[in-house]
Amino acid sequence: MEQNQKNEAPPPAVVSGGITRQSDCAESVPEPCGIIIFGASGDLTHRKLIPALFHLDQGNLLPDQWYVVGIGRTAMDDEGFRKTVAQSLEALPAARSASPSPRNAFMSRFYYLAGDSHDPEYYPFLKERLIQLDQNNRTGGNRLIYLATPPSLYSEIIGQLGTAGLNRSSGKGWTRIIIEKPFGADLESARALNRQVRAAFREEQVYRIDHFLGKEAVQNILFFRFANTIFEPIWNRRYIDHVQVTAAERLGVERRAGYYESAGALRDMFQNHLLQLLCVVGMEPPASFEAEAIRDEKTKVLRSVRPISAEEVDRFAVRGQYQAGLIEDRPVVGYQSEPGVAPQSHTETFAALKLYVDNWRWQGVPFYLRSGKRLAKKATEIAIEFKQVPHLLFKPLFSEKIEPNTLVLSVQPSEGISLTFQAKRPGAKLCMGSVTMDFNYHGAFQVPSPDAYERLLLDCLAGDPMLFSREEWIDWSWSILAPVLNRWKESAASSLPSYEAGSWGPKEADELIERDGRHWRSP
Repeated sequence: MEQNQKNEAPPPAVVSGGITRQSDCAESVPEPCGIIIFGASGDLTHRKLIPALFHLDQGNLLPDQWYVVGIGRTAMDDEGFRKTVAQSLEALPAARSASPSPRNAFMSRFYYLAGDSHDPEYYPFLKERLIQLDQNNRTGGNRLIYLATPPSLYSEIIGQLGTAGLNRSSGKGWTRIIIEKPFGADLESARALNRQVRAAFREEQVYRIDHFLGKEAVQNILFFRFANTIFEPIWNRRYIDHVQVTAAERLGVERRAGYYESAGALRDMFQNHLLQLLCVVGMEPPASFEAEAIRDEKTKVLRSVRPISAEEVDRFAVRGQYQAGLIEDRPVVGYQSEPGVAPQSHTETFAALKLYVDNWRWQGVPFYLRSGKRLAKKATEIAIEFKQVPHLLFKPLFSEKIEPNTLVLSVQPSEGISLTFQAKRPGAKLCMGSVTMDFNYHGAFQVPSPDAYERLLLDCLAGDPMLFSREEWIDWSWSILAPVLNRWKESAASSLPSYEAGSWGPKEADELIERDGRHWRSP
């Protein structure tokens, strides 16, 4: 009897929304709360936040008592807002297949308060409405404020929340605020915004969100590194030749030209996403799997990044702008011909950096980072290339170049890990070639990965800041990029290379890495 029990398979995973719950991997359900969304009529709310909340609700990962108040300038009442929520749910297979009862119960939790967030007189009305909803829903005054608005509104909303006393909850309740990226446009504006945030909220209340950190593949890097002994001993300068971080998109600017014209690739992708990936790969083992221990180590990585002086920018940074070309055999226009883009725009749609982390582990190992729009393929990955063997036994008899061992951590569109190494081919005595071992998340676990916003919303509601950025991390990230941004601003018209849509970027990006005797890998 006991032997049969030992051989029993573990209980199957229960898929709830997108997050998987198992007997040994249970999620904690947050406390009752109210969720206040500024920018409730916007794209982020309806494309990401409402679906994330629905999946969490269907997975029994939200408390019994919760509500949402949408805030926006669009004139609507509660019923009107619920109709827009219903429209958002129509795009979700899980919602379409659900019976009307759970959908209706979900939508009944949504309320709306139209008004102008610029108007100081609006906030007392909001405060009164929240007190009423807290009482009706027995949430204990717990509130999550989500700024799903354009960044230009952050400062004023934060200041008004502080003035109206909405930065603190009455009694024993908590108040937290999620601030979307971009957090500032440069070092000075980020510091100014942090000062305004600090004046109204304590740091432990502030959750600066980067959706890349909510992706399963990014979270798995920590487990891959620190739960397996076979790689940690060689995760250093002695064995690793270099690291490549790529975030490539096939899409152009689409409907984001207004934002992208003032941002560009460096602000849009490097200050947050790519530097976060660098930190996860480069950090030291934390003392414990706790939020502050992990965030401490990530900040230490940025503090160790070698500064780029103004004189060295052209050696360590490359930019480019896409021209007309072909994407999947379909002709596409150049960036300057996109709707909403200035005809003589100098905004970069591609950027590449070479960075060094000057500490004991990484001294002398270059980190090459690149990101761009209208590239040959959609892919986000971290490629870790190991050094060649110190003495090649087969060199006198094997004339072909032996490819180095490469570990690839894929973030999107497919999530997984692959390891390339050398093996003997069947046949001739000295016939050798590269082979790859692949691990794919969906194939291994047979469940879809949850959307990043599900993970991040749940963590914020539970008061877990591990996957969110602290003030000092934001400060250091902008400090690294400041010399590059300043140099590019000064030489906007004189040195902006171009690249054909559907390629892998300007030739200057190839030269950046080829000067070191290396080359970009093709994802």
